[in-house]
Amino acid sequence: MATRAQVLIPIGIAAVIIGVIGMMSIPKDAKLEQTEFPRGLVKINGVTLNVQIADTRPLQTRGLMFQEKLPYDQGMLFVFEDEGVRSMWMLNMQFALDVIWIDAEGNVVHIEKDAQPCKSALETMACTFTNGNEQHAKYVLEVASGFVDKFNITENSKLEIISI
Repeated sequence: MATRAQVLIPIGIAAVIIGVIGMMSIPKDAKLEQTEFPRGLVKINGVTLNVQIADTRPLQTRGLMFQEKLPYDQGMLFVFEDEGVRSMWMLNMQFALDVIWIDAEGNVVHIEKDAQPCKSALETMACTFTNGNEQHAKYVLEVASGFVDKFNITENSKLEIISI
């Protein structure tokens, strides 16, 4: 019988979050304190962003955890091998984000504004977001909360990859 409680269990090679819909593991090589990400440039609605690139599972798992802030001219671009429904979770985040799902052609397919961080590992499923309309995404762009409204990002917006 599943419960709503979740537990974070360190097990040497990984940490495992056990919860309502199963387990989520954090690979050992997803260094949680200091991680250097590759950098790139993207443009959305004419706004150029310097992005950290999360293109491997350890980097995608680490994401923006533990970072203090994210200026409006920066973001994190998650790059996946293929298109699919993508879940993004907000564990160990220090600030809220706008999360933008983008297909292989650069079209915005879903936006989650002001996604709030988890307060603890026990509520991880409550602060997990997916491209809710189930349109498949190859990229997920995380930017500071308020970015979407400030720069009028909509599902008609298009992402241009300058360099990654």
